[in-house]
Amino acid sequence: MKKIVLLTAVSSLLFFSCKQANPEAVEADVAPMANYEVFGDSIKSTAVLSQLEMSEAYKNMKAGDTLAVQFKSKIEEVCQKKGCWMSLSLDEGQKSFVKFKDYAFFVPMNAGNHEVIVSGKAYVNVVSVDELKHYAKDGGKSEAEIAAITAPKITYSFMADGVQINQ
Repeated sequence: MKKIVLLTAVSSLLFFSCKQANPEAVEADVAPMANYEVFGDSIKSTAVLSQLEMSEAYKNMKAGDTLAVQFKSKIEEVCQKKGCWMSLSLDEGQKSFVKFKDYAFFVPMNAGNHEVIVSGKAYVNVVSVDELKHYAKDGGKSEAEIAAITAPKITYSFMADGVQINQ
């Protein structure tokens, strides 16, 4: 009996000390929750980075680097033609441009301002003028705004294989 009580106490202590290992990470069991709609692959239960943590991770990356990660943010903008990309908030006004792996799924075009958890690969990308103009057109920008795009842009990009949007 003493062994069972001791084993239970040690197990509990280990469990709670592991939970405290990264207090900045968002605590979430991200298996599909009742208030989240899943697009693409289901997201496995692991630590999910906050917007601030993801922003810091991007700052430490250079073009060509990739990082397998999950993070939680707010959807700023969604492709208004098909829902084939979205832009997520990061820290200090930065954004992460999210596309979907193998063009296998889309998100609702009215998903803007919803909380989202994405799973996939983060990377730093240099986007050409032609591609920037294409995305601006898909985003519903005016002809004047599209014409004003004249230089490539370094972006924080993300290739998502799974997305969960809070309804």
